[in-house]
Amino acid sequence: MLNPLTAISPLDGRYRDKVTALADYFSEYALMRTRVRVEIEWFIFLCNVLKLSGTRKLSTEEVRVLNAIYLEFDVTDAERVKDFEKTTNHDVKAIEYFIKEHLNAYPQIATMGEFIHFACTSEDINNLSYGIILNEFMTTLFTPMVTGISAEMEFIAKKYKSVPMLARTHGQPATPTTVGKEFAVFMTRIKSQLAILGRLPAPFGKINGASGNFNAHIVAYPKTDWIGASKKFVESLGLTWNAHTTQIEPHDHLAEIFHSCIRINTILIDASRDIWNYISIGYFKQKTKAGEVGSSTMPHKVNPIDFENAEGNLGLANALFDHMALKLPISRMQRDLTDSTVQRNIGSAFAYSVLAYKSLLKGFSKLGLNHAALEKDLDENWEVLAEPVQTVLRRYKVAGAYELLKELTRGKRVDKKTFQSFIRKLKIPAGDKKRLLALTPATYTGLASRLVDLSS
Repeated sequence: MLNPLTAISPLDGRYRDKVTALADYFSEYALMRTRVRVEIEWFIFLCNVLKLSGTRKLSTEEVRVLNAIYLEFDVTDAERVKDFEKTTNHDVKAIEYFIKEHLNAYPQIATMGEFIHFACTSEDINNLSYGIILNEFMTTLFTPMVTGISAEMEFIAKKYKSVPMLARTHGQPATPTTVGKEFAVFMTRIKSQLAILGRLPAPFGKINGASGNFNAHIVAYPKTDWIGASKKFVESLGLTWNAHTTQIEPHDHLAEIFHSCIRINTILIDASRDIWNYISIGYFKQKTKAGEVGSSTMPHKVNPIDFENAEGNLGLANALFDHMALKLPISRMQRDLTDSTVQRNIGSAFAYSVLAYKSLLKGFSKLGLNHAALEKDLDENWEVLAEPVQTVLRRYKVAGAYELLKELTRGKRVDKKTFQSFIRKLKIPAGDKKRLLALTPATYTGLASRLVDLSS
């Protein structure tokens, strides 16, 4: 049994408990189980749908027996497959032999055993298996988790939609915003990417033989509509049929999925860095937990480790996604094996993503707004009001409006007294002068609060 302390990968070691759920999708055992499912489903399809000569219609009980082979597939079964693979040195052929061995207990079905893996190349089984796995994972785990992050951002956005905050463009004090609006920006970006991901069709699949032309199929059964049969079978698995392939499904659609994941993760890297900076300048405090330490030597430290861990793992995930998206659509001639070893790492890319998502959610739960720090920062930067003043002056065609405010504020700290003294001397209508005198950095947030409402 694997000891997490001796694992090579931290996914199977240090972080195992956080990504255990992914083993049901991306472990070798899970891949074997899904391959068995595809082989069984194809066999049933040949017998009960195509009704090929040499087969016969399977009874309800026989279908149940066959389905049980993959529904009840366990680790012991997987180990038996590995026994076959030691001899075959071929993982998919080992699946075929495993199923045939299993059918020995059912002689009436076993007489049709040669229709297991009938007219299939191994990639017919593989591409459909990966398609099923990815489709189920995206639907049941990935999309709900990213949606949960978006929902948490929306909660924070609404909670703090009217809390003013000094913006920092180029890291320097800039036109104020609100805390909520900045979270709404990230939330709407994630929602947009989820919508794009949601519009993608189900993963593509093919079952058309060694070069994608149904060569062996048509020789064995020349009167069968193999093109129609292929489409019907692939779609019965919840996948999108691809009629034009080589020996392999070209993986272009996998690249689309991975690039969508990259964009989602990139947005979350952006959010992680911004929140890290907000914590650094004191806008957010982090809740502490008894027993935890932030530094082995500095007792006072409460480090933003959740957002740092998220950023690091999102980077790892994107490196893998990027390689897979660029590599998988490329295959020499009609097939080479470079995609096989790469696809085995799909689970790693998603595992690093899930690690990051869990860190972000944990980080969000520990954030507490430091109102005093936000207010102090705004009050110390009255120079940010140079923008509205020069804009009002432009309205009244005051020559050199921008330059007047530049002279007053650029590279300088301006306090309330200095700023209001400058405004009182302006030759503009009394109503505008009154509005400018009433303006403070904390009230100069434009339509930020309304924009949060629009983002819902």
